[in-house]
Amino acid sequence: MALKRIPDFSDETGTVLNLFVIYISLPALVILKIPELTFSRNLLVPALMPWGMLLFSCALILILSRLLKWERATTGCLLLLIPLGNTSFLGIPMVKAFFGDQAIPYALLYDQLGSFLALATYGSLILALYGTGESNPTIESVAKKVISFPPFIALILAFILKAFPYPPLAVSLLKILASTLVPLVMIAVGFQLTLQLDRKMISQLCIGLSIKLVAAPVTALFLCKTVGLEGEAVQVSIFEAGMPPMVSAGVLAILANLSPALTAALVGIGIVLSFATLPMLYQLLL
Repeated sequence: MALKRIPDFSDETGTVLNLFVIYISLPALVILKIPELTFSRNLLVPALMPWGMLLFSCALILILSRLLKWERATTGCLLLLIPLGNTSFLGIPMVKAFFGDQAIPYALLYDQLGSFLALATYGSLILALYGTGESNPTIESVAKKVISFPPFIALILAFILKAFPYPPLAVSLLKILASTLVPLVMIAVGFQLTLQLDRKMISQLCIGLSIKLVAAPVTALFLCKTVGLEGEAVQVSIFEAGMPPMVSAGVLAILANLSPALTAALVGIGIVLSFATLPMLYQLLL
C-alpha cells in the first residue's frame, strides 16, 4: 500500500505482478511440491477435510448469492476466496506456533492435498465460469480455460514427473522461482487493497469472513465431535479450516476482475482478523 503511493510504480504494477505469479511462481511451486506428496490411510482427515469445507462454503455462498441477489463478479469472488484458505503462508507458521513442529506434516498435507490441489482444479473452474469473458460460458469454453490455466498445466506435469527425481539444478531453480510467490502476491494485493468500501460491499465482506473464519471451522469441529474423530491430525485440520482467504486465490480473482476491491479486502482484513479468531479457535480445540 505504501509502494502504491510512489509515482514510479504505475497503476498496472499489481496486474504485472499477478501475471508473473500465475505464469511463473505458482506453477514452479506446484511442480516442486506435488512430487513430495505421500499417501497414507492414517492421514485421511487432513486430506479430506479441506474438500468437505469447500463443499460447505460453496453451498452456503450459492444460497446467499441467490437470496441477496449478488452480482456475478461478487459471487465468483466469494466462491473462489472463501473455500480456499491461507493454509501455507499463514497456516503452517500458525500451526507451528500453536501445536509445535511435530504437527507441521498435518498442515502440509492439508495444504497440498486440499488447498493446493483445489486452487489448481476448483480454482480454475471458478475462474473459467465467473472470470472476465463470456456471460454464458459453454462447457467447451470452460474446459478450454481450465486446461490452458498455467497452474493446472503445472499440476498435470507434476503428477507425470512424480516418478522421476528432479536434477539438483532443477530443484534449485524451482525453489528460487517458487520463493517469489509470497512477496509478489502480498505486494500485488497491497496495490489493490482499499478501505473505502461501500455499504453493500462491507456487508459482503462481513458475510464472507464470517463464513471463512467462524462458520467453517466451527462446522468442522462439530462434525468431528459428532463422529468421534480426535487426535492432533484432527485438531490441526480444524485449525487450518479457520485460516483466512488464500492470498494466491486473491491474486487470481483480481486478475480475472472478480470484484478486485472486495477481493483485496477479504485477503488483507482476513489476515488481520485471523490473529484474533485463530487463538479463540485453538482454545475450543483444547
